[in-house]
Amino acid sequence: MKILLGAHLSIAGGVDKALERAFKLNCTTLQIFTKNNNQWSAKPLNNETIQNYKRLQKITKINSVIAHSSYLINLCAKDKSILKKSREAFIDELKRCELLGIKYLNFHPGAHMGQGEEDGIKIVAESINIAHDKTGGFRVKSMIETTAGQGTNIGYRFEQIRKLIELIEDKIRIAVCIDTCHIFSAGYDIRTKKSYEKTMSDLQQIIGIHYLKAIHLNDSKRGLGERVDRHEHIGKGQIGIYAFKKIMNDERFIKIPKIIETPKGNLDKFDKMNLELLRSLVIKTLP
Repeated sequence: MKILLGAHLSIAGGVDKALERAFKLNCTTLQIFTKNNNQWSAKPLNNETIQNYKRLQKITKINSVIAHSSYLINLCAKDKSILKKSREAFIDELKRCELLGIKYLNFHPGAHMGQGEEDGIKIVAESINIAHDKTGGFRVKSMIETTAGQGTNIGYRFEQIRKLIELIEDKIRIAVCIDTCHIFSAGYDIRTKKSYEKTMSDLQQIIGIHYLKAIHLNDSKRGLGERVDRHEHIGKGQIGIYAFKKIMNDERFIKIPKIIETPKGNLDKFDKMNLELLRSLVIKTLP
C-alpha cells in the first residue's frame, strides 16, 4: 500500500491545476481550497473545470483529496451577520466538494469571541446540523480539525472535539483531522515515545481513532502548551523529528492521508524539501 502523503497546494488558475502541482511533487494525496480563501463568495464551478479536475484525477491517480474551508468562516461567530455568512459559505463549500467528488471538507471549529467555550461548541454543532440538513444525501463529510487554542478558538482539547461529535446529529458525515503543530501548541506532547503513546491513547479513548481521517504534519515555531498557531518546517521547530518518524511508521495511520502545511517557498521548493524528508523517515516496507 502506498503512503498517502501530500501538501496543501495552490489552486491558482483553477482547482484542477492543483492536481498538476501535486503530481510534480510526487504527492499521493492533496489538500486545496475550492475557492478564493479571502472571499466569502465565489463564482460557481463550471462544468469545464469540474471535468478537467476529474480527468486529471484519473491521469495523476491522486484520488485522496481534502478541501480546507475558508478561514473567514466562523461557525460560532458572536456577530449574527457573520454567523449567517459563515453558515452559507460552509454550505456552499460542501456543495463545491460534492461536485468535485471530494470526500472531506476540513474546518476549524471557530472562535467563540467571548460567548464561552461551552456555548461556542453548541453553536458550532448547530451550524453543522443546519449545513447537513441543507445538503442531505451528500457524500462529503465535515472534518473537524484540532486547533491550537489561540485567542478564543475552540477545538484545542480532545474533549471539545468529542462534545462536538456528540451534538452533531449525523455521525456518518463527521470526521476528524489532527494537526501536529496545533495539538502540540495545545499541550499534547508527542516528542518522546512515552508522550507520543500517551497522546495517541488519549485520542483513541476520548475521540476514537475511527473518526480520524487526516493528519496535518507541521512542526511548531512555538513551545508546548503556548496555544499559538505558528507552523514550521518538519524537524526545524519545537516538536523535532521524532514525532514525525513515529507518525510515518505508525501502522494505525497507514491508510490516513498526511498533509503538510509548512511555510511556502518559490516553485514549491520547501514543499519538496519537507515531503522528501518525511518519505525518508519511513523505515519499513509497507504491504
